[in-house]
Amino acid sequence: MLRRMTSSKKAEPPEPEAVFKPREKRTFELGNFELKETLGTGTFGRVRLTNCSLDNKFYALKMLKKADILRLKQVDHIKSEVRILSLIEHPFIVNMAGHFQNDQALFMVIEYVQGGELYSHLRREVRFSDEKSKYYAAEIILAFSYLHSLKIIYRDLKPENLLITGAGHVKITDFGFAKIVEDRTWTLCGTPEYLAPEIIQSKGHGKSVDWWALGVLIYEMLAGYPPFYDESPFGIYQKILAGRVEYPRHIDPKAKDCIKKLLAQDRTKRLGCIKGGAASVKNHKWFNKFDWAAALACTIEPPFKPELQGEGDTHHFDDYPDSEEAVQPEISDHEKALFEEFDTF
Repeated sequence: MLRRMTSSKKAEPPEPEAVFKPREKRTFELGNFELKETLGTGTFGRVRLTNCSLDNKFYALKMLKKADILRLKQVDHIKSEVRILSLIEHPFIVNMAGHFQNDQALFMVIEYVQGGELYSHLRREVRFSDEKSKYYAAEIILAFSYLHSLKIIYRDLKPENLLITGAGHVKITDFGFAKIVEDRTWTLCGTPEYLAPEIIQSKGHGKSVDWWALGVLIYEMLAGYPPFYDESPFGIYQKILAGRVEYPRHIDPKAKDCIKKLLAQDRTKRLGCIKGGAASVKNHKWFNKFDWAAALACTIEPPFKPELQGEGDTHHFDDYPDSEEAVQPEISDHEKALFEEFDTF
């Protein structure tokens, strides 16, 4: 199955673990980094593995071309991503160590997660066991609990946006569609197979869409394919709105019940949105006797650890051709001023 493309037209009290932590602001510049293999490419540039001379650590350096950001009118979009990543820190999120800019580009210094995408491991295994799926789901629930308590919705959950650490934990990456939302927002964004009904119907949405997407992810991990699939996005949307899901026989009844409650069409009745919020998901019978405190402390033995040949190992990522970076067009003083706010985050 090909990787799914993200598509877009362009308050509850915090739980104990879900609080902003003052982040030490680190100062970087491009000369601090030895550029190595390309880990991924995107609309605005690419992500390179780097070794930082300041601490001799490996990082993923996300390089975003200013000219392309301006051409596609995405300055505010990128600002939101950088601002959110500047505020958050969690064991199951790919954290940002810092960011900087020069005349041509913005740079985000992201922790390097060597194990590759959950997507690749799932495609290789076809489907995960009940215990393995539950383990990854639990770590995502803890991350969502943290984000939602800070009024941040993620909006792009899918196996392609989950990375596996060398120790075997899952980390959410790519916060391009994350947003701080007090009540609800109306932007259509996400990946077709993972869109909640309220996004498709333009009813306005909030954290409910993340819990829906979790239900889709748990189903895909257990079945090996998503619950709503069609050759066209429109066909997928029709199936999502119809809400009919067929469950393979091998899926445990408790897991099936959890998925069904996460995929409730009525978001006021959806697990995660009902009284208790994230606690309603944690307390579901599929997670009976699950040690949430140990999970947050990363003391539960992971079900799988990727084989690695050192901290800079990249063999779990696809190969990308090296490219000579083209000379970027000059941007005006007015356009440069649009990027000044990044230095305040």
